[in-house]
Amino acid sequence: MNESSWGARPSPSAGGTPPGAGPWAAGTGPTPGYGWEGPPAPSAGPVHDRAAAAQTRPMPTVPDAGGDQDDHRDDRGAARLSGPLFRDDHPQEPMSTSPSAPDDSPSSDKPAKKSAGRNLRAAIGVGVGLGAVIVLSLFVYKPVFVGVIAVAVVVGLWELTSRLAERKDIRVPLVPLAVGGTAMVVAGYVRGAEGAWVAMALTALAVLVWRMTEAPDHYLRDVTAGVFAAFYVPFLATFVALMLAADADGPYRVLTFLLLTVVSDTGAYAVGWRFGKHKLAPRISPGKTREGLVGAVAFAMAAGALCMEFLIENGAWWQGLLLGLAVAASATLGDLGESMIKRDLGIKDMGTLLPGHGGIMDRLDSLLPTAPVVWLLLVIFVGTG
Repeated sequence: MNESSWGARPSPSAGGTPPGAGPWAAGTGPTPGYGWEGPPAPSAGPVHDRAAAAQTRPMPTVPDAGGDQDDHRDDRGAARLSGPLFRDDHPQEPMSTSPSAPDDSPSSDKPAKKSAGRNLRAAIGVGVGLGAVIVLSLFVYKPVFVGVIAVAVVVGLWELTSRLAERKDIRVPLVPLAVGGTAMVVAGYVRGAEGAWVAMALTALAVLVWRMTEAPDHYLRDVTAGVFAAFYVPFLATFVALMLAADADGPYRVLTFLLLTVVSDTGAYAVGWRFGKHKLAPRISPGKTREGLVGAVAFAMAAGALCMEFLIENGAWWQGLLLGLAVAASATLGDLGESMIKRDLGIKDMGTLLPGHGGIMDRLDSLLPTAPVVWLLLVIFVGTG
């Protein structure tokens, strides 16, 4: 609609319309059913006859703005009005009368309240309980801690395979994975890295054979997911057993690994929640920020320097700085990796076993990829022990 639509109507060729009469009189607007140009002017006749005819003419349904005289209707037969009748008519958002509706107006000076995003009391309680179990089993009798690792592996495999079946209809055989995963952890503690590799190979073979007992449909998809699960959960967890096997300071190596990972995660969470503004990987995990990554690095490097200086035999503080930096990187990548898996599956958590944390796999996401990194760096810095 242009500005000419708001001007006065041109005079007819005969019997010009006096001011104040006709369809363009003040307050009448355009005549419905004839667009913005109004009805065609008659060639002759008194002015009052034309006005009376306009007033007695039936009022058709209002067409689309623009003068189309066709009666547009939707599927239900109701008249459709497309576009505003006047230039300053714009559709407005309906006003909510609910008392709980938030005030989003610019004049509202209510500060946005940040939420931690989870039940902190439950998370802290569960974390303290798990920490107590880990420390007691770690320093009282080392084989008990090997059992703790095996239990975590089996529960993690159960969560992962259950979600794959529910969300993607991928049928991964759990029995060979659970048996082979436990064997991996025990073999790593007893026979070292060679034993872990042999157990991993046998577990993959067992997954292929076990799946042959079912229909061949989607065989390749299922066994591929099974081999991935065997590597992702039990094989990476085996490096914790390798650290524990060190004679001189095995429990302290595992404690250093756990402390650095937890401190990195805590630093990222605290700094990101308080100062986070720039997204780190918005397509994978929108809650993670670059400021949180800086917090993870700073906290982990400080904790690494202390752990290497006071917990690890023959360790040095500068080695701890490098160790903390590597842990922050691997823990973040591990967290993003599981976030990628959960986003592909369309779920928020892998399970609900741990209140405030989700499932076991939601706690192992940072630990699993960090274990081989810490094991390797400790071997480089202070030897196998």
